[in-house]
Amino acid sequence: MSQLSLSELTKIREKTKEIIENPDMIRLMICGGTGCHATGSIKVKQTLYEEIEKRGLSDKVQIVETGCNGFCALGPLLVVQPGGIFYIQLKSEDIPELIEGQIINNTPVERLLFKDPASKKRVAKQDDISFFAHQMPRALRNKGRINPEKIDEYIAMDGYVAIVKVLKDMEPADIVEQMTKSGLRGRGGAGFPTGMKWDFARKSEGNTKYVLCNADEGDPGAFMDRSILEADPHCVLEGMTIAAKAINAAKGYIYCRTEYQLAIKRLGIAIKQAKDYGLLGKNILNTGFDFDVEIYQGAGAFVCGEETALMRSIEGKRGMPRPRPPFPAHKGLWEKPSILNNVETFSNVPQIMINGGDWYASVGTDTSKGTKVFALSGDVNNIGLVEIPMGTTLRSLVFDIGGGIAKKRKFKAVQLGGPSGGCVPEHLLDTPVGYEEIAKIGAIMGSGGAIVMDDRTCMVDMARFFMDFIQDESCGKCTPCREGTLRMLQILEKICNGKGEPKDIKDLEELSQVIHQSALCGLGQTAANPVLSALKYFRDEFEAHVNEKRCPAKRCSAMLKFEVDPDLCKKCGLCFKSCPAGAITWKKKEVAVIDKEKCIKCMSCFDKCKFDSIF
Repeated sequence: MSQLSLSELTKIREKTKEIIENPDMIRLMICGGTGCHATGSIKVKQTLYEEIEKRGLSDKVQIVETGCNGFCALGPLLVVQPGGIFYIQLKSEDIPELIEGQIINNTPVERLLFKDPASKKRVAKQDDISFFAHQMPRALRNKGRINPEKIDEYIAMDGYVAIVKVLKDMEPADIVEQMTKSGLRGRGGAGFPTGMKWDFARKSEGNTKYVLCNADEGDPGAFMDRSILEADPHCVLEGMTIAAKAINAAKGYIYCRTEYQLAIKRLGIAIKQAKDYGLLGKNILNTGFDFDVEIYQGAGAFVCGEETALMRSIEGKRGMPRPRPPFPAHKGLWEKPSILNNVETFSNVPQIMINGGDWYASVGTDTSKGTKVFALSGDVNNIGLVEIPMGTTLRSLVFDIGGGIAKKRKFKAVQLGGPSGGCVPEHLLDTPVGYEEIAKIGAIMGSGGAIVMDDRTCMVDMARFFMDFIQDESCGKCTPCREGTLRMLQILEKICNGKGEPKDIKDLEELSQVIHQSALCGLGQTAANPVLSALKYFRDEFEAHVNEKRCPAKRCSAMLKFEVDPDLCKKCGLCFKSCPAGAITWKKKEVAVIDKEKCIKCMSCFDKCKFDSIF
C-alpha cells in the first residue's frame, strides 16, 4: 500500500469508528491474550463463528478477538458490546446457550456471569465489577476494546493522532517539554524522569542515535508488558516514534524475550501495517522524518533487563552490565547516544502528546504522576492486570480491586518489585502507591509485579525463593553478586532445613549490606532486598526457624512432623484423598493416620486440610 495522506488517515478513523460504534451491530469481544489462549479461548472463538453462522446472525453479530482483557484468572472471557455484559470461564458447550439467551433473547445467561466473592451475587456489567470499577486505564486504555492485529481499529481510537501532531507541529524541544511537564517516570523499575532522560539524549552529539524498548520482563509474577504488547502494540510503536523525533533517532529496537511468542507475532503484524500506511519507515507522513523499528528476541536472561546488559545483547555480545558512567544517553548501543524505556512507559507517550503534560500530571502524587500498571497475583481472589492512579493505597489494590484473600485466609504480605523488591506487611497496607512512598517501607515499585501472600506463606522460604532466582540469574561478572548471593542462598536453605544457627541471621544482614554497596549493577545492588524486608517485618519467623527449629507457617517440610491432631481432625478424609504416596489411612468417622515411613512430605495433605489439623 502507498503512503497515506492525512485526509486518508482521517477517513479511516471516521469510517472504522462508525463501524465500531454502530448500535445495530453486536460485537462479541473475546479475549485473545496468552492467558485466555491457554484456557481454551481459540476453541471457544471457533465455536462462536460456527454458532453465529448456523443461526444466520452473521450480518448482526461481529466476533472480535481482542488482546488481554485483564481479568486473567477467569478466562476464557467475553464481553458483549454494546452493554458491556461480561462472561467468564466459557467453554465451547456454553456457546449455544449464550447465543440463545444473550443475542436472540437479549437476556444475560446468569450462570456464566461473574460472581462477586464478597456478596456472592452475579454481576452482569463489566464496569460494575469491583476489579474494573476502581481502575483508571491509560496505558491499558485499549485493552479489550480493539483487535490488536487491525491497525484501523487502533486508528479509530485516536491512534497515530499524536504522531501527526508531533511531526507536523512540534520541535524536539517541545516534545521534551511536554514529557517533563507530565512527570512521567520510567515504569521499568528505576523511576528515572522520562523527560530528563530524553533531554540528555537530545542534547548528545552524534548523527546516529537509538530508541530502545525493554520488553524483557523477567520478574516472577510479572506480565504487564506482555499484555500491553498483545493488546495494543501500535501504542508502543507510536510512543517509540515520538521518542525518536525527540532525540533525532532513525532506528529503534524492541528487546522482547523469545517466550512471548504471541506478543512478538502481534508486534510483527503491527510493524508491517504501520510501514504499509507510511507511519514507520522512510519519510513518515511526508514530513521527511525517518524511523524504523526492529524486534530483537532475547533468550530470557533476567540480567538483560538491565539497560547496559540489554544493549550488549543486541550487539551480539554476552548480556552483562558495564559500569556507568558513561550513561546510555551519551554512549549506549554501539557506543551511540541511546534511550531505553519499557513498554508501559512508551504506551503512555501518545496520550501525553495529545492531551498535554499537565493533563497527565493532574493524576497522582507530588512526586509520582499518572497511573501504574500492576500484575496482581498470588493468594488473592481477583488475579489479573490492574491500572490504578498513583497515590492509591496498597490496601485498595489488594482488597477493593483484588477482592481480598482467597479461601477466607488472612493477609500476610504483598511482595512488590519482584526479586529486587520487598514484602509489605498488613500494618503498612495504607501506604500510597508512589516511588518514594514504597521505597520508605523497604520495597520498590519495580516494573509492577504484586504477589499477595496469605498466612500460610513462610517468609523465610519466600526469601529463599527469591534469592534462589537471583543467584541463578546472576551474570557472574562481579564477585559480590556472584559469590554473595550464593552464600546467602546457602544460609537460607540451611535455615529452612532446620539447621540454622543464631549467627546466620547476622551473616545474612552483613552480606546484604556488602552486596548492596559493592555490586556492579542495579540488579545486584537490590538482590538482598527481599531478605532485608523479610528480616525487618518477619524477624520472629527467622528466629523461630533458628532457635526453635519450627516453621510458624508450616511450610518448611523439614521441620514438620506430618501428624494429625485428633482434636482438630474433622474426619473428612480430604488428606487421605489427596495423598499421592498412599501414606494416609482413613475410614469414615475416624481420625486419619499418617505413615511416616511412606510420607514423602509433598505438602498435599497440608494444603487440602481446611482445619490445620496436620502439623
